[in-house]
Amino acid sequence: MELRVSRRLLWVDDAAYPLHNIARVHTFELKPDRWKAFLTFLKGLAATAVALVVLQVANEDSGPFSSSGYGSDDTADTLWTFAFLVAFGLFVWLLTQLFARPEHVLSVETSGPPVALVTLPDKEQLRQLVGQIVHAIENPTAEFAVQVQRVGDTVNIYGGQGHTGVKK
Repeated sequence: MELRVSRRLLWVDDAAYPLHNIARVHTFELKPDRWKAFLTFLKGLAATAVALVVLQVANEDSGPFSSSGYGSDDTADTLWTFAFLVAFGLFVWLLTQLFARPEHVLSVETSGPPVALVTLPDKEQLRQLVGQIVHAIENPTAEFAVQVQRVGDTVNIYGGQGHTGVKK
């Protein structure tokens, strides 16, 4: 993805931000929310356990005394295997979240709600980008382009009513 300044516009990929609307440009370290990841893992385990119990009860209702001739032992083994695989997948996901490295992020905040976030592996390169953007704000003829990675767009809405969020 490309971040560039041309004709008094800051382009973050396909999104354009007029330089005169930029209120703040800064860098920060985005740390993974490990506690939230752990809680999500626990919720996933709980949902798997509930689903397993419900499916086990449904399987017992179709046991040897019911009119269906399916083997409930095979179904129970399949359910336990599936639950184990889901729990294992959740555990692997948790490990990736717990050991994720913090990312260095450049934030471009405008006078309106949108905020553009980009990241590069090197914090010093992001600081240089901040300097280039500030230079472009102060000098109308300045132009540059650089390749970056996108973290995402964030919209913070203060006040008002009837907001529907971000539609993409």
